[in-house]
Amino acid sequence: MEDIEDLLVGTGAGVPPGFRLPVPAAVGVNPKQRKKNGETKLTVVQDSPAPKIPGTQTIYIKTFGCSHNQSDSEYMAGQLSAFGYALSDNPDEADLWMINTCTVKSPSQSAMDTVISKGRSAKKPLVVAGCVPQGSRNLKELEGVSIVGVQQIDRVVEVVEETLKGHEVRLLTRKTLPALDLPKVRKNKFVEILPINVGCLGACTYCKTKHARGHLGSYTVDSLVGRVKNVIADGVREIWLSSEDTGAYGRDIGVNLPILLNAIVAELPLNGSTMLRIGMTNPPYILEHLKEIADVLCHPCVYSFLHVPVQSGSDSILSAMNREYTVGEFRKVVDTLMELVPGMQIATDIICGFPGETDEDFAQTVDLIKDYKLAQVHISQFYPRPGTPAARMKKVPSYVVKQRSRELTAVFESFTPYAGVEGKVERIWITDIASDGIHLVGHTKGYIQVLVIGPESMMGSSAMVKITSVGRWSVFGEVIEILCQNNEDVPSYRSFDERCSPCALSEEACACSKEQEPCSATSDCCNQSPTREATTLLKNDPNQNNHSSRNLIGWFLRNRKNQSSKKMDLTSSESKEKQIQDLGRRSAWSPVDIALLSGILLSLFTIVALFLNLGSKSLSSK
Repeated sequence: MEDIEDLLVGTGAGVPPGFRLPVPAAVGVNPKQRKKNGETKLTVVQDSPAPKIPGTQTIYIKTFGCSHNQSDSEYMAGQLSAFGYALSDNPDEADLWMINTCTVKSPSQSAMDTVISKGRSAKKPLVVAGCVPQGSRNLKELEGVSIVGVQQIDRVVEVVEETLKGHEVRLLTRKTLPALDLPKVRKNKFVEILPINVGCLGACTYCKTKHARGHLGSYTVDSLVGRVKNVIADGVREIWLSSEDTGAYGRDIGVNLPILLNAIVAELPLNGSTMLRIGMTNPPYILEHLKEIADVLCHPCVYSFLHVPVQSGSDSILSAMNREYTVGEFRKVVDTLMELVPGMQIATDIICGFPGETDEDFAQTVDLIKDYKLAQVHISQFYPRPGTPAARMKKVPSYVVKQRSRELTAVFESFTPYAGVEGKVERIWITDIASDGIHLVGHTKGYIQVLVIGPESMMGSSAMVKITSVGRWSVFGEVIEILCQNNEDVPSYRSFDERCSPCALSEEACACSKEQEPCSATSDCCNQSPTREATTLLKNDPNQNNHSSRNLIGWFLRNRKNQSSKKMDLTSSESKEKQIQDLGRRSAWSPVDIALLSGILLSLFTIVALFLNLGSKSLSSK
């Protein structure tokens, strides 16, 4: 079947997001054809009961792959929800299944095949989206299902409606990027995954994603900044910049990544309630901007974390991969960022068993990983992807690939990257609930995962925690103080005469990230948390804070006591001493404290005087 191009009424211009066009003009409809006794008959793809009113059905969405895919699914879910469709995590109760696919590795595509097979067995109408149909549109597994291309996600409502009617629809080709202001249903309401560009400038010999996402296409700085403003107003607490290669951003439109990052940082709330996470970037495209990117990573509202894939520790293998950098250049990126950015954390990727990889090549990879002992290394075996140059290269025996993967994994898992963190006091941003259903998940500025126990109302908050123990993949902490609640009005930098500029490249110059802006008399941006005892009460009674806050005197005295106790708890290390100084400054008697206490005392005296006056009148009347 031929790919269906966009067919619009009148001209080649687009239509407003979510606008329903008549079927012939909106999508290509291809009823399934069957031949019987030499005669061609048109039949629907699915046997279904009488059609329901559009927008009344339930949709199940299954997503595979990267954060960019997750963002696409959230956009498609948002549009479907806006048109009345219900979304369900239960595939059995859904009227249609949508599968957003990933083509990076063979296992993810095999998982897609399994879901499609289950859907067919359950007689569910199917829509397949993502990189697999875009990069391999003629797959046998995709016969008889509708397809949405990676740049056609703003047409998902039309495709779903036609598929529910029994039609097979394919939308694959487009020359413009989907709008960023489409409706969106986030998987995590506190996290916005923001695609800054699609495609890349590379031509890696093993990569199938380039076949799907294509050449680099960047969103404008203004459109991305506008999106950032909107999601902050929606209460988002983390913004993830996502793309196939963040470092290549803007090279097709005359800008670069540092320009975008500085424009976004200028819109982040001054109190640090919303953090920015920079997405995966390949070494070649950030080498010329290392100093500027280090300045941004040092900013208090940007996680000091970057994902920089190296893939191999051997220059000969990198050349065979056509990665366009050397091991030395990767080392330069890592060394520079770790030198310039306090607490910098780097994640990387390794492919074991790439065609032509010798024992010496693999040994160089192991040495590279041992040299840096990174906390996050994503290790995968080489999978030949159809249509890529690497698929035609002579393969390393599978048992050798598996052996090398196991060996490198054992080396990586022997590291203890968080050994020195225990006992430290860190600020974290809490955005999720752990899989155990007990802990909340937060991250430090270096994006170290911290698990804490607290009420679900702490989700979306920022807090100071003391690290009590460390594990291999995360650390555990105890909440000392809640800095920013999740329901506050969040100001932007433009609302203030001064903004906290990016930190200079030393810890002493990073004081702006360690000391919060004082709250004004009309703002509660930095609500204080209860002590350990009060935290226990809060866990037992979620409304404990509400009840106790009604007693103004009790709140005031408790607030003073908590601040003093926090000051006494933080001792020994230099970082703790700084925290003590900060908390000590907060605990000093400010004019607001004095005014509040004076008002309370004056009110008490007034009440007592009134009672005495009433009492004296009562006695005199008798």
